[in-house]
Amino acid sequence: MNTLSDTWSWLTSAAHWSGENGIWNRLGQHLWLTALCLLLSCLIALPVALVLGHLGKGGTLAVNISNVGRAVPTFAVLVLLLLTPIGKYGEWPTIIALILFAVPPLLTNAYVGMREVDRDVVRAARGMGMTGRQLLFRVELPLALPLILTGVRIAAVQLVATATLAALAGGGGLGRIITAGFNLASTPQVVAGAVLVAAFALVVEGVFELVQRFAPQWAKGGFG
Repeated sequence: MNTLSDTWSWLTSAAHWSGENGIWNRLGQHLWLTALCLLLSCLIALPVALVLGHLGKGGTLAVNISNVGRAVPTFAVLVLLLLTPIGKYGEWPTIIALILFAVPPLLTNAYVGMREVDRDVVRAARGMGMTGRQLLFRVELPLALPLILTGVRIAAVQLVATATLAALAGGGGLGRIITAGFNLASTPQVVAGAVLVAAFALVVEGVFELVQRFAPQWAKGGFG
């Protein structure tokens, strides 16, 4: 009980919310890193998945290759990158490691979503004279959108949790609160940092759940 009460006291202390090392600043850093890595991961994975899903070729190989990244711990990738010349470029080792971690769910879900589009609907669209581009953006993509968003949600939540590793490479984010707690032998601060990361992940999960709830409405415009 003492740990819980001490953690609550730490979280409710105004001094811990302001300043360079305060919660608000660390939360902003964590949000920026998560958003940046998610955006870059989407720019890499989604175009590949959409094109391969539309063509129906090479997707299985691409998904299997991307899933190899799940077998390699992100921390191990980060350490290896820090030992290379890339380690001299600020937060880039962390960003690259997180991107490699986020690509598999994005690529897998987007590809599967494209391939699960009703083939009768696709053939009907082709029969109406739609070009490949029109078919992709006006039929397949809207119908695959809910599953694509599921992949984005999974990647976002995983990034929120894994971005705490940035602190181990000297970066910012909520992970700095946890590492500082270890350095100070302050269990309440370590627990508080973990609670903040968990709460942030739950908020991100909730936001994407709301977005996905509206996805079927967007998909209704498939032939629009």
